[in-house]
Amino acid sequence: MAYIPLIVLVTSLITITQGVITPNPETASLNRNSFPTGFIFGTASSAYQYEGGANEGGRGPSIWDTFTHKYPEKIKDRDSGDVAVDSYHRYKEDVGIMKDMNLDAYRFSISWSRILPEGKLSGGINQEGIDYYNNLINELLANGLKPFVTLFHWDLPQSLEDEYGGFLSPRIVKDFQDYADLCFKEFGDRVKHWITLNEPWSYSQHGYATGEMAPGRCSAWANPNCNGGDSASEPYLVSHHQLLAHAASVHVYKTKYQTFQNGLIGITLNVNWYVPFSDNKLDHKATERAIDFQYGWFMDPLTTGDYPKSMRFLVRTRLPKFTKEQSKLLIDSFDFIGINYYSTSYASDAPQLKSNAKISYLTDSLANFSFVRDGKPIGLNVASNWLYVYPRGFRDLLLYTKEKYNNPLIYITENGINEYDDSSLSLEESLLDIYRVDYHYRHLFYLRESIKNGVNVKGYFAWSLLDNFEWHLGYTVRFGMNFVDYKNGLERYPKLSALWFKDFLKIEIKLHEDSMQ
Repeated sequence: MAYIPLIVLVTSLITITQGVITPNPETASLNRNSFPTGFIFGTASSAYQYEGGANEGGRGPSIWDTFTHKYPEKIKDRDSGDVAVDSYHRYKEDVGIMKDMNLDAYRFSISWSRILPEGKLSGGINQEGIDYYNNLINELLANGLKPFVTLFHWDLPQSLEDEYGGFLSPRIVKDFQDYADLCFKEFGDRVKHWITLNEPWSYSQHGYATGEMAPGRCSAWANPNCNGGDSASEPYLVSHHQLLAHAASVHVYKTKYQTFQNGLIGITLNVNWYVPFSDNKLDHKATERAIDFQYGWFMDPLTTGDYPKSMRFLVRTRLPKFTKEQSKLLIDSFDFIGINYYSTSYASDAPQLKSNAKISYLTDSLANFSFVRDGKPIGLNVASNWLYVYPRGFRDLLLYTKEKYNNPLIYITENGINEYDDSSLSLEESLLDIYRVDYHYRHLFYLRESIKNGVNVKGYFAWSLLDNFEWHLGYTVRFGMNFVDYKNGLERYPKLSALWFKDFLKIEIKLHEDSMQ
């Protein structure tokens, strides 16, 4: 019997079970060989969502420890990342899973307060934390996996929040720079890909505009349970200081370490792509503003040294200004851009928001957003109300980036889909995540199309290796390609998507072997 790759079998199954979503027949041959030589495939994670060991190894508390313990009602299952999926103790097992899946790399974040329990050098360096990350990095390298390290994935040391309000204060820039410098010094001999910040938009939006995530600040009208705050000004201030902290740490890396460590440094931005609700010119303008207020908010300063014109016009006095020296430091302060893409929505003009007495970042773009048009959703929705499957938006975002921002080097640092945690399902049923295979397959297809059209993408990281603590949603949803049994010792089991990915990445080796015969 002829060898039929799992990819083809699963694709056929998708076509049968979801006939309304029929892939192009040409995609049946999609595999690792469809991408350029040296293209990196990996999975992504973050410290608070994965590690656990919250009170072990000298780690200090972060704002997420405070958020989950002081305000448990803000988490859907009233749980926390105290244990998470226990990667702090099981990292060798998890690295083994990655190796078995034929992955090339692993993107993880360092817990700032595990390295510096008080958040700053004057509070002391925690050697146990240094040792843990050295062990993880060495284990990855020993198994042929490249470490991609994120310095800040939202878990700010609580001590800095208490002392001066964290990213609300310009003082954070120096402390973040010192923390980054320490990481470069300790790990940079082996880490060749650094990411300063993960999704600064999400940190500002959910932490300071809606209050859904740590530190849970916003205007009272936006969320009556907010821990103080001002949705009109704080998101802009926090993003401003995140950008300055990023630029300062990149400057340190490039002036002190890059020439002899030979690594690259960048930043990861998340983009919910937007499509005009109609052909109306006003809806097209609203779509442009929507992109500016999320993606341009960060990419414009990184490429031009200033915020987008639409933001400067609409926000005006609430939008901080960069000095000439800050702008100079920001421009081209990256070797690559990390992009996290999950979903797309429609955008339409909302001029009525101009007269809204409740001034907020949430309404400043004068745009309304919807996933439904004429009664039809933009794509399949499996669980979260913010994630609708629209792979074409992935390509459109990448082409937009190429044209608007001079075709930067890009790594796709997150891409994935979740499902509800359904305790009524058997283990066997929980592992049949056909929709996740379909999601990755289609996005990889459009990623390949983007590369064919000249977009400079060098890697793809799926979110996520394992089911994990999903921030304010707790453990009620699952993003993993490997199932974590929360009721039975956190045992890991490969889902169909993990087996599919393993086969997808294995094909290159088989084809090379065949060509040698």
